[in-house]
Amino acid sequence: MGILNATPDSFYNKGRDSRVSDMLRNAEAMLQQGATILDVGGASTRPGQPLIEPSEELRRVIPAITAIRERFPDVWLSVDTYNAATARAAVQAGADIVNDISAGAFDADMLATVAAIHVPYIAMHIQGTPATMQQDPRYNDVVAEVHSYLRYKVDECMAAGIADVIVDPGFGFGKTVEHNFALLRELGTLRELNKPILAGLSRKSMICKPLRVNPEHALNGTTALNMVALLNGADILRVHDVKEAMEVIRLYGHLK
Repeated sequence: MGILNATPDSFYNKGRDSRVSDMLRNAEAMLQQGATILDVGGASTRPGQPLIEPSEELRRVIPAITAIRERFPDVWLSVDTYNAATARAAVQAGADIVNDISAGAFDADMLATVAAIHVPYIAMHIQGTPATMQQDPRYNDVVAEVHSYLRYKVDECMAAGIADVIVDPGFGFGKTVEHNFALLRELGTLRELNKPILAGLSRKSMICKPLRVNPEHALNGTTALNMVALLNGADILRVHDVKEAMEVIRLYGHLK
């Protein structure tokens, strides 16, 4: 899954590629490098960010989704949103998947909306909101608590009528470096949920802090941890750098 940010303030690309023309160019490059899903987001979820109103989010993502769908009619498109109104409009514009960092917690209408529009749903674990999540994240047992939360969310999604659910432990979303590595070590426990597992590790602080680098210099660390994620049960890698991730996937295939 290649990341396409339609935001002026993303933690990595700082909005450098948020214009539709730039996103089309990036989408083409990612597809040529082997991406099978493109994830379009219009709201920065880096630590400290407030939640965005659907009107502003729609202004950012709908032109991008429309343009990408027209140019690349066969690609799987995901919309990265926690707003039900954005999810509905994005699917109408051509998106195939809803990717929600809140698993329905930020918008009471989200699960019913996704069920009504009949698309797969990515449910992620987060502690708090982007504005508060990194202030002082605490768990008694992070692996057990994230597992329990995602089990509850899978049941909630299925009760709402969502047929296809993907789970995401939410690396970096209300977790310390130690929490993140504990989750990565025990990622395979999520297999018990019988749902595909998405791992979003790309250029995050769990890489930057131990290596003492900024996100621009975190590609090598990302590549290393992507292999660990695959070895521990991940089905989907959400990445900024598709070429390198596909090399990991191909080598993992030979290893297996």
